[in-house]
Amino acid sequence: MRSSCLLLLVAFAPLRPLLAEPPAVVENPKPTWETQKQARTFSLLIPAPRGQITDRNGQPLAQSRVSHNLAFVFPPPLEWPDAKIVSFARQQAALASNLLQRDIRLSDAAVLSHYKNRGVLPLDLATDLLPRELAAVQRAMPPHQILRQTYVRFYPEGKLAAHLIGYTGYAAPLSQRPIENNDLIFPESEGREGLEQVFDRELRGQPGLLQLTFDANGNKVSERVSRQPVPGYNVIATLDLDLQREAEKVLDKNTRRGAVAILDPNNGEILALASNPSFNPNDFVPSVPAKVFSDYSNDPSNPLLPRSFRSAYPPGSTFKTFVGLAGLESGRITPRETFSCPTSFAVGNHVFRNWKKVDAGQLTFKGALTQSCNTWFYQAGLKIGAQPIIDCAKRLGLGRRTGIPLRAEAAGNIPDDDYMLRVHKRTLKGGDVANLSIGQGDILITPLQMAQAMGTIANGGRLHQTRLVLQVQSIDNKVVAAYPDRIRAEIPMQPAVLDEIRKAMVAVTSDGQGTAHRAKVKGIDVAGKTGTAQWGPVDRQRIAAWFAGFLPAEQPRYAFAALHEGEPGVKTIGGGSHAAPIIGQIFKPFFSKPATPAAPAATPDQPSEAPGETPALDESN
Repeated sequence: MRSSCLLLLVAFAPLRPLLAEPPAVVENPKPTWETQKQARTFSLLIPAPRGQITDRNGQPLAQSRVSHNLAFVFPPPLEWPDAKIVSFARQQAALASNLLQRDIRLSDAAVLSHYKNRGVLPLDLATDLLPRELAAVQRAMPPHQILRQTYVRFYPEGKLAAHLIGYTGYAAPLSQRPIENNDLIFPESEGREGLEQVFDRELRGQPGLLQLTFDANGNKVSERVSRQPVPGYNVIATLDLDLQREAEKVLDKNTRRGAVAILDPNNGEILALASNPSFNPNDFVPSVPAKVFSDYSNDPSNPLLPRSFRSAYPPGSTFKTFVGLAGLESGRITPRETFSCPTSFAVGNHVFRNWKKVDAGQLTFKGALTQSCNTWFYQAGLKIGAQPIIDCAKRLGLGRRTGIPLRAEAAGNIPDDDYMLRVHKRTLKGGDVANLSIGQGDILITPLQMAQAMGTIANGGRLHQTRLVLQVQSIDNKVVAAYPDRIRAEIPMQPAVLDEIRKAMVAVTSDGQGTAHRAKVKGIDVAGKTGTAQWGPVDRQRIAAWFAGFLPAEQPRYAFAALHEGEPGVKTIGGGSHAAPIIGQIFKPFFSKPATPAAPAATPDQPSEAPGETPALDESN
């Protein structure tokens, strides 16, 4: 075996006082003990435990725990022929299989490579022993076998916030080349998704140093930890664990596929961000079995997809809120101005339908938003014009990433002339503006973007940088990085306009003709807007049911968006019936307490356009 370091023991004669005559010269002097020229000393790295990921109150979402591996050691001297090496390894695997009651098999090639290159170090037979397996080994450890302690990742809340926290995997298998200094004594974990991936460097920590010395025969003669590993930094998320848990529970109860985003409109902190279905990151520790990964990957509901920020959907009638804001702020419509609400409205040769089957008469903005009258908004949108609506939407952060520290966030889309020329080879037409006015066509928004936009209206026009992480702390609680509140944009909003929009959104949940009665929370006013939008190819068209807004309406502490993703071909899905109840159920337990808590495959297909009639979806289903 090649060695990178020889331990040379050199003997020196003690100093003597000066004598009257020099000492006699000794031929061929020898040291007082034998020099061990074949001894080997290695400096090996001990991976550090990863830091924690916690919620805003320090509740752990990701931790490191001590794991036990069962390994065996080849007896020295390391001079066996291949057949004996393989035979011995198979014997050890059989002993371990019988003891642990699990199937253990070793590759002959891997065994031989380990023996010839790293034979002085243990070879793992079984990793991450279960408690019963550990107890069995401790009762009857077979000869030549040892227990090795390692660190593995642990997610104490299981699938809670899994799409945000992510998971880890081994950075690389232990090297099969001859052992060298600074090799790891066991594999190190690295972040593969979510915060685990983005903050991987901060979470990893500083490795320790282990000094090992072996004699010429491969016997270990000394072992010393010369530098203790330093745990990684802790990442403190903005999440409120109680609110996140409630959001996931309600979402799982009410949807097969869906998402919820809740943030504090006063500072942009994400309090809950949930996607359904989800996955358990513990299934990926210490490594994901091929069958488990295959099951997740082949599941048609795609549980690995974080729908709350990586999927974008047509917003439907929730977008009418922003159309109203654009019209009222620009002065192109007024609060007292009325338009009719007929059952249909023609733009050129295209007939657009209202979801109500009867004419609702003349309505102001408040009445039209309360009843979610499509034909009113077709007329209002055409009068306002495309550009003020597009400008308003973009200023609110729609159609662009929020900038949270998670990879592959969907940008969404606000169709403008540049987009239409690039994709459809034409500029926006009257029918496009009518579609845009009710949140259909080529418009796509993520649930997180929707909550962010609603939060900006709730606080009076301040677009905060949406945040998922508060700070990074060292093991001794020193803040090494902080992410304070930052205003991305100040959007002028007249108090009278905001008051009109707030009253209209409250009427959506409280007025007799409103579409979101099932979002009510006892004791407070909920300001919101339902939405029901079609998307996908005609033969597999689905409905996205929305409810978005903020609460309490007068002093908002939460901005939210809930999305229910319908099954292909199912038409009986609506924002009022399927999305609004999600918000009501999430917040009910928090406002019934004396005190409230502190504060692609990835992107659905766009709806196809065809001349003729545009069907209208029932907002109150």
